[in-house]
Amino acid sequence: MQKVGFFKSVHAKVVLIYVLLILIAMQIMGLYFANKLETTLKHNFTHSVTDRLKLVDFSVKEEMVKSREENDGTLESNLRDILGGLSSGSGDISEIRVIDSHNRILATSDNNSQSIIGQRSAESAVTSALSTSSPIEKMAIDKKTDKRVWIIAKPIQSQGKTIGVIYVKANIETVFEQMATINKILAVGTAIALLITIILGVFIAKTITKPISDMRRQAVAMAKGNYSRKVKVYGNDEIGQLAVSFNHLTNRLQEAHSTTEGERRKLASVLTNMTDGVIATDRKGKIILINAPAQKLLATENNELMGRQITEILGLDEEYTFEDLIHMQEAVNLDFSTQDRPYIWRANFSVIQKETGFVNGLIAVLHDITEQEKIEMERRDFVSNVSHELRTPLTTMRSYLEALADGAWRDENIAPTFLNVTRTETERMIRLVTDLLQLSRMDSREYELNTDFVDFVKFFDRIINRFEMSKSKEVEFIRELPTTPIYVEIDTDKITQVIDNIISNALKYSPDGGSIRFKLTNIDDEILVEIKDTGMGIPKENVDRIFDRFYRVDKARARSMGGTGLGLAISREMINAHGGRIWAESVEGKGTSVFFTLPNNAEEDGEWE
Repeated sequence: MQKVGFFKSVHAKVVLIYVLLILIAMQIMGLYFANKLETTLKHNFTHSVTDRLKLVDFSVKEEMVKSREENDGTLESNLRDILGGLSSGSGDISEIRVIDSHNRILATSDNNSQSIIGQRSAESAVTSALSTSSPIEKMAIDKKTDKRVWIIAKPIQSQGKTIGVIYVKANIETVFEQMATINKILAVGTAIALLITIILGVFIAKTITKPISDMRRQAVAMAKGNYSRKVKVYGNDEIGQLAVSFNHLTNRLQEAHSTTEGERRKLASVLTNMTDGVIATDRKGKIILINAPAQKLLATENNELMGRQITEILGLDEEYTFEDLIHMQEAVNLDFSTQDRPYIWRANFSVIQKETGFVNGLIAVLHDITEQEKIEMERRDFVSNVSHELRTPLTTMRSYLEALADGAWRDENIAPTFLNVTRTETERMIRLVTDLLQLSRMDSREYELNTDFVDFVKFFDRIINRFEMSKSKEVEFIRELPTTPIYVEIDTDKITQVIDNIISNALKYSPDGGSIRFKLTNIDDEILVEIKDTGMGIPKENVDRIFDRFYRVDKARARSMGGTGLGLAISREMINAHGGRIWAESVEGKGTSVFFTLPNNAEEDGEWE
């Protein structure tokens, strides 16, 4: 998980918000306090100046309107005495002037400015007060001291007329200096308060963020599959209750994970050990899961199939779409057969749906039905062949019997022939039924081998001699047999039947003047028997099928020679019962070789020697 930067963390945000809130509150309080204090100081200052100005106004007015006698001083000197006495007791008022109605300065309290007496006043406030007969108050900057001053120009009224103006310049800068000092005190107090606030904010934020950090670390551990850790509960407040709930969630997730993991292992075990192939898709038909049998069937690796369309993988994209498979009710046969062997699978499709009915995917179960199809085909062929094999002699027998019943039995020349044909066909059916019963017993393992140790060289040679003495064709028998005995444990009756079937077929298909070669070889722990004829041979594509039941390369010719088509099938079962193998090799037009092996017990062979 990516580490959270300090300035993006909740810890920093809580401290910052806490400090900002305190700062904003203190600024609001400071602004309000400073504003109110400034207003109050200004009001007190102006009120003090105004009160003293009333006394000046009265004294100046009395001096300007009284009648003068010889012993009275001049107006200017009297006014100077009045102004000097009033301004000397306070440092707030820096200068007081008295201006007559003609805008001429009569007196000033500033000893350094006595030279302006008698001159016209250049102050705009004085001019405005004379013209409007209203007091003028304003804030200005003293050009000499470059400080703020409060100027008052108050008209002197007598009998409804303005006889002059009292011009007052008060040093209001002291008020602002007091405010600056107070603001510095507030700033220092604010800084100290903020520092304490930050320290407290860090501790407060830590009490909030520490449990959250613990839960974050636990969430990371849970994401990695570790459910053993628990979040520490620091209190019984909302965060403490959240920690308790988080621990409860951890326990429930651990139980759910254990259950899910158990089910996953069961499912994985089932999918791994299933003989059927299983393919799961998402809602778009793309493969998200496939087990080993399905991979083996498709002859691909797991990674090659993930994300590909199931219709493409199963070769159904030309006939069906994914939507068709979702609504598919019946199974679909998939033919993966090659020239070498058949390979047929049956696919059953099941839809994965949510409770709302939304299709979430598809599961395809693939079952190998190659053997079933092969057995079904063999069953159909078997029934067809048996029916045909029985129908042919029965039809012949019925025809001859009907002819005899119609009176042919009276004809001494025809009747024996008809009866002989009927007897021959009956024997043929008996042989067929006998062979079928023998195959049935071998299929159900309802037989026992009556084995005995025999010298297979002499045993094989006697059978060859019997056929050589009774053969009806000019066929040469060539022996390639060992001169020393080879003892094997066999059921002589069954092996005799095997050899009889093979030699009979070799004689049937060998032409006059041909030859049959008999070869016996001792190879390690088994013996190899080869019987090779010089007949018509068997096409290459049919060689492996001559041991199938009722299979004939040339059915018409084989049936005319009296064969049932079961001899080599019975021979294969008998050789297999002895633990050996049987097969054939053939070149069309040159002949066929039939091979079979039998186990050779060397220890027993040594005992006989």
